[in-house]
Amino acid sequence: MSTSLSFVAPLPGFAPFTDFTLDDIEGASGLYSLRAVGNDSIRLFVLDASVYIPDYAPELSDEQCGTLGVTQPEDAIVLVVANPGESGTSMNLMAPIVVNSHTGSSAQFILENQDWPLRAELTARSA
Repeated sequence: MSTSLSFVAPLPGFAPFTDFTLDDIEGASGLYSLRAVGNDSIRLFVLDASVYIPDYAPELSDEQCGTLGVTQPEDAIVLVVANPGESGTSMNLMAPIVVNSHTGSSAQFILENQDWPLRAELTARSA
């Protein structure tokens, strides 16, 4: 699967890019490659939060939801950035990427006044 995403503002550190493709990583359900359109060297790995951290429930403001045109929780796909490292992979739970599942409109939101870690360790999923 390959899906087009259009960010309402550039991801931090990736200006001026706002158009990306979200591609499945074969053999890893819920793991995706997020690549900038027009520059394949700009790539992030993102995880579908509902697959890897089902208890993750960030609270978005009405303004944040309105930015993406999300009116129902089921209209939003929540992705988290995965940061592979020598000692394992961490996930940024403080700044999820939220996607309107109908339009592809996307944004990375910094969650304020919520107790989510910037670097949460990715652990093995139970079957």
